[in-house]
Amino acid sequence: MGKYRFEEEEHELFRKSLKKFLEKEAVPQYEQWEKDHIIPKTFWKRLGEMGFLCPQTEERYGGLGLDFRYAVIIGEEMERVGTSLTGVSLHNDITVPYIEAYGTEEQKQRWLPGCISGDFITAIAMTEPGAGSDLANISTTAVRDGDRYIVNGQKTFITNGINCTHALVVVKTDPKAEPKHRGISLLMIEEGMPGFTKGQKLDKVGLHAQDTSELYFEDCEVPVANLVGEENKGFTYLMEKLQQERLVVAIAAQTASEDMLEMTLDYVKSRKAFGKPIGSFQNSQFKLVEMATEIELGHSFLESLIEDHMAGKDIVSKVSMAKYWLTDTAKKISGECMQLHGGYGYMEEYKIARRYRDTPVAAIYAGSNEIMKTIIAKRMGL
Repeated sequence: MGKYRFEEEEHELFRKSLKKFLEKEAVPQYEQWEKDHIIPKTFWKRLGEMGFLCPQTEERYGGLGLDFRYAVIIGEEMERVGTSLTGVSLHNDITVPYIEAYGTEEQKQRWLPGCISGDFITAIAMTEPGAGSDLANISTTAVRDGDRYIVNGQKTFITNGINCTHALVVVKTDPKAEPKHRGISLLMIEEGMPGFTKGQKLDKVGLHAQDTSELYFEDCEVPVANLVGEENKGFTYLMEKLQQERLVVAIAAQTASEDMLEMTLDYVKSRKAFGKPIGSFQNSQFKLVEMATEIELGHSFLESLIEDHMAGKDIVSKVSMAKYWLTDTAKKISGECMQLHGGYGYMEEYKIARRYRDTPVAAIYAGSNEIMKTIIAKRMGL
């Protein structure tokens, strides 16, 4: 729907450079990645070489020290290729910021350069088989034993679960804490640590190239030096960072909606029925106009939220609104656009079919849309 008002010449140049890179390195391979059910680590290395991993990180760790506007551009352009690239935004904008905000200087020196180069791939492990959005009731435990923690438990639906070298794991360090959320901590658990194993890649309805898996911890030994932030302060850190996570999801949903509208407009102008383009029928026009209006409204709302977020404002209610409304809108638009494609919309060779599969899960992850409404209701004093 056009660029954001905060984009300047350097942002346009960055976007052009990223687009050119993706058209060469991702678009031609994407279908194969979907079939292989994984994005190769070599692609992550290329992203690192080109400066597209963690561009916000300070220069002294190897980053570019760029602001959130660049994260918006990376998120949008990755989404235009396909939602299975969501793991890049999770690494850049969700997991790594925990290290930047709460990590010690030693941890930053140890982890950030690898996150920027693509040698390290991160995941954040919150969800458990018995606890989805209910973070306070996780059952994965970390018991202090001298200079290490002994971790036991299981996580599921973990984005980047197969490829990750570093998983930021939400654990219970004080199971007796009341209220329960006061006993939660964050541990960085690294590939190869004794007792840490990855399950099979989960077979999802969509996001086929995105490696989502279960993670298992059986008497897993983690050095105390891998505690991120203070012990038992993890829930506070999660609440502070979830605003950006949900904003990133909202941006991706908006981009998916824009992409679906564009491809459908092209299709209805060229596809004919009863001797004329199907875009000339009033029903098609009204559907497309309704979608275009919702997308335009979403764009304006997001624009103001991104600016407020960059200004450091507390916009938890509005971000929760954007996350639920834009993901629900994208889900609805995927169905409308598939319908306008007719039978061809159900064929794998048409991108709308993949969008139809990939879009619904955004209403579930990063806190389900029902949880978003609960947050908004609480902040309305209800």
